[in-house]
Amino acid sequence: MSGEQWRPGASLQTLRLRARMLEEIRHFFRQRDVLEVDTPALSRAALTSPVISSFQTCFTGPGAAGGSDAWLHTSPEFFMKRLLAAGLGAMYQIAHVFRDGELGPRHNPEFTLLEWYRPDFSLDQLIEETWQLVQRLLAGQPGLGSLQRISYQELFLRFAGIDGLTEDGARLRGVVLERVGEVPQGLAEDDPDGWKDLILTRLIEPQLKGVWCVSHYPASQAALARLDPQNPAVAERFEIYVDGLELANGFRELTDAAEQRRRMQQENAARQALGLAVMPLDNHFLQALEAGLPDCSGVALGFDRLLMLAAGCNRLEEVLAFDWERA
Repeated sequence: MSGEQWRPGASLQTLRLRARMLEEIRHFFRQRDVLEVDTPALSRAALTSPVISSFQTCFTGPGAAGGSDAWLHTSPEFFMKRLLAAGLGAMYQIAHVFRDGELGPRHNPEFTLLEWYRPDFSLDQLIEETWQLVQRLLAGQPGLGSLQRISYQELFLRFAGIDGLTEDGARLRGVVLERVGEVPQGLAEDDPDGWKDLILTRLIEPQLKGVWCVSHYPASQAALARLDPQNPAVAERFEIYVDGLELANGFRELTDAAEQRRRMQQENAARQALGLAVMPLDNHFLQALEAGLPDCSGVALGFDRLLMLAAGCNRLEEVLAFDWERA
């Protein structure tokens, strides 16, 4: 290890830009009467998603002499929705979040997520507000251009020549073999979403120049989003990309507690099939949904990635004071 590892990875100029951008975000939401909140980073429950890994720890204090499992959150979403169900209204949070197994030019195990929720906002309203914030924070960046809207299905047809909604795993695998040239171990042919994700990240994202909003993801990738009542084959979900960099992921939020519980159980079944640990369900969150989550839309935006774009950097470590290697 270098004797210079004590120094910050980001330049002092970039750290000052980080501070200015955080101030600008707070000003943006103050102008819109959106409240800043602060919720726990440590939870008694964990995310059930089989594709996102939580850091696990153990509490051994009063009332837990034998030890009580706990997890660092991957997003403040469940806590914020509990506040929504309690009636707090429009809110945002700038949160440090944690994801195991993620490290690279665009990933760090700990990173900063900007997340906000808007009661009574449609997906289109939230897309527009997200775009306004991105424009404001990247003002003066060359080549930003206008926001280009495209559906997930159209995206795959245009940039990969394949239907991202209807094709089966065998056809998707064929596209990967033909145009990507490598097949990761353990990716089953009957896992179409796995193949779609590979096509998206390896083949499509590098072609996305400018700012893109991709919407109407397959129902199988709904996560915590509602299905489109006009077309239940797709979810009311969107993602924002800037020059192929995934920046934000938003939903018209699922409010049905029974459906949410079913999805969590389904995810745990998928985890079990992959040999992963089954995660405890967040019953406090499910109780909040049962009590009544207002109709709302929400989005999570990777602040460090946005800072990368603003600072003209290519690697996340260049905008973090202390990335994993220096932590």
